[in-house]
Amino acid sequence: MRLEGRKAVVTGGSTGIGRAVALALAREGASVVINYRKSREAAESCVREIATQGGRAIACQADVVIAGDITRLVDAAVGGLGGVDLWVNMAGADILTGEGARLPDHEKLAMLLDTDLRGTILASWAASEVLSAQAGGCLINTSWDQALRGMGGRNPEMFAAVKAGITGFTRALARSLAPRVRVNEVAPGWIETAFAEREMRADYRAAVVSATPLQRFGYPQDVAEAVVFLASREASFITGQTLKVNGGLVS
Repeated sequence: MRLEGRKAVVTGGSTGIGRAVALALAREGASVVINYRKSREAAESCVREIATQGGRAIACQADVVIAGDITRLVDAAVGGLGGVDLWVNMAGADILTGEGARLPDHEKLAMLLDTDLRGTILASWAASEVLSAQAGGCLINTSWDQALRGMGGRNPEMFAAVKAGITGFTRALARSLAPRVRVNEVAPGWIETAFAEREMRADYRAAVVSATPLQRFGYPQDVAEAVVFLASREASFITGQTLKVNGGLVS
């Protein structure tokens, strides 16, 4: 398997795209720490699924906006797996469904800045110390395919600002940590998540599909396979890059 023997941490790994990433890494032979903030049952379910398939995983509660929690997450990974050589930042705030969707704009922005941007930076800094101290490793962040092109609307404005910040940070960190640690990011487009499945208008969804060269929405597994590639030896000469997973909608 492509990631046999690797020791990975996936923040936000209990649900959605993060869960798909954790499962894909485990299928490729990696041992995985599945981080969650509130979704303990979902995280433990993911651990059981990986174990059923013959893999190894542990769940760890930590809020990536709290420095002490990130330290606990690193300690859990080092203690539980014996080290970390792959770190994937998938944790993100949900302002599109549930309670998050009903918040005023300034609170939505605060959530995105805290969880997506600040959380990614803090987790990356903590992971960098472990990855650099070992024989090297790989760190993968999550941006958005529209971050630099832009999309109209209040929610997209906020997402673009925050995710573009992650892109800039990723490229700077890649230079800071080279050559021992590779740093890249995935930038998903329209993916079959809770918002797309339950909240999106049918006519808008049809328009997105029509405008997408590959004529469909993406699936969490599509993003997960991109993460597997960036983590693999096949990507050993790739750092500081953004891999868009969007069916060709944004080039």
